[in-house]
Amino acid sequence: MSNESIEDNIRKYALQNAFLYGGKANPKAVVGKVLAEHPEMRSRAREINLMTEDIVNRVNGIPEEDQRKMLENIDASLLRRNKIERIHLLPDLPEAIDGKVVMRFAPGPSGPLHIGHTRVAILNDEYVKRYHGEFINRIEDTNPEKIDPDAYHTIPEDLSWLGVEVQKTVIQTDRLQTYYDVARELLDGGHAYVCKCPVDDWRRLKEEGRACPHRDRPEEGQLDDFDRMLSGDYSEGEAVLVVKTDLAHPNPAIRDFIGLRIVTSIPHPRTGSRYSVYPMMNFSVAVDDHFLGLTHVLRGKDHLNNTLRQAYIFDYFGWTKPWYHHYGLITIPETILKTSIVGKGIKNGEYSGWDDVRLGTVRAIRRRGITPEAIREYWVDVGMKEVDIQFSWDTLYAFNKRQIDPEADRYFFVWNPVFVEIFGTNELRSYAPLHPDHPARGIRNLTLVGNPIRIMMNQDDLDSFKERGKIRLKDMCNLELENGKASFIGNDLSILKEKVRIVHWVPECSRKAVVMMPDGEKKEGYVEPIPDSEIGRIVQFERFGFVRIEETQPILKAVFTQN
Repeated sequence: MSNESIEDNIRKYALQNAFLYGGKANPKAVVGKVLAEHPEMRSRAREINLMTEDIVNRVNGIPEEDQRKMLENIDASLLRRNKIERIHLLPDLPEAIDGKVVMRFAPGPSGPLHIGHTRVAILNDEYVKRYHGEFINRIEDTNPEKIDPDAYHTIPEDLSWLGVEVQKTVIQTDRLQTYYDVARELLDGGHAYVCKCPVDDWRRLKEEGRACPHRDRPEEGQLDDFDRMLSGDYSEGEAVLVVKTDLAHPNPAIRDFIGLRIVTSIPHPRTGSRYSVYPMMNFSVAVDDHFLGLTHVLRGKDHLNNTLRQAYIFDYFGWTKPWYHHYGLITIPETILKTSIVGKGIKNGEYSGWDDVRLGTVRAIRRRGITPEAIREYWVDVGMKEVDIQFSWDTLYAFNKRQIDPEADRYFFVWNPVFVEIFGTNELRSYAPLHPDHPARGIRNLTLVGNPIRIMMNQDDLDSFKERGKIRLKDMCNLELENGKASFIGNDLSILKEKVRIVHWVPECSRKAVVMMPDGEKKEGYVEPIPDSEIGRIVQFERFGFVRIEETQPILKAVFTQN
């Protein structure tokens, strides 16, 4: 095979890879394609690698639309994305019976959901839908100090937007009497006790593997003390109900754990001062998982100790345990998730609300234009791995681009704008497609008149024009710099062979625009006319990125989605 044929083959696959992955081809992926098609070239792998790096660098410098056109001219079949899309399936659930699977999502109502919450919500939803089961949204609100009253409706709204289908909603403060009844049964069976030691003393004794003085008191006295807890005879911190485990357990964390405690310092935002005794997480979760009929539980491996603690309650009553899977932890870099920090920031004016684009909340992500389909595809792709991983925004953006790219109309936006006067003609016409892959959607037809004609372009593009002497205004015409003036020199596309830069532009009469970036920075500039029908939709500002339009009048306001 000649070097020219090899270069043609590399160029073909470089263009395909760039088309599929946001205009940036991966040299390793291209080499793999070439050598898979021509295994006889493996002996020349070093040479192929060098040729590929050079060609990929050139391809990556070509605007995406022109990459697509070049690929279409070479082999239009390579434009079909669905030929190479991977299918990701979660493993089957052990002992899952169709129609009998019951799973749950258990958020604390300290605020709306964030991107980290979406993992367990979506994985549970995927399984429930597969097995035609029941998805329970259990709002765990037994800590009065960490409750945002709005979360009782924002959490269901977030789940609905994510496409999670909830069959039953359970609020734990509606179930306090159930927890009290179970506590009495544990006390009556000798499996729990009311401890009145200072908490530090109790914890020290537990760590030493020794019983506190109240652990082995008769059941009658324990029940009396619990009734006194419920009637308000004890103040906050004076008494707790403790579930017995094994004081000789090698892991101190598994030894006796607090099941219920008294909270009187703050009224519950939902129930006020009606109750003062609230279950701890390990107690309420075990009780609810049983009485709600949970069959399978997905949780992070940070809950391994909790699973062992909760098993004691199941065993004391002879309850059937759900099947548990503990997946690896995930870190989400450069993202503000903690609701207490966000809530405080909203109150002091640092953040505009739960949908501030700098945040990692579902509401902020939704506002930016990340689709629920992309979030779901991401978590299914991550799957149930037991290893710890780091969240990849780039991967999420890749999934999201496949969702939004076919639907997003194209427009020109110029930031850091400068005026340019065009001489040599008094009329120019631009015919730009709304979407290069969907010609039926129509074109953006602009007519510019004047003597000279005035446009705006980005300062960097003007600097390039001055450096190279020629430039192409995308979808309109070619310009040449003569004696410091921009002159019209026709519309021949062959100018691209001279490696002339293609730039976007907007007419002089364009509308002011502000794009809110994910870091809070505002990109200000001008945008070509955009109809009101694009409000709430995602469009692509060519050579800038995808944005979600929020307003069009009097100033266009948009939020940056991704490149």
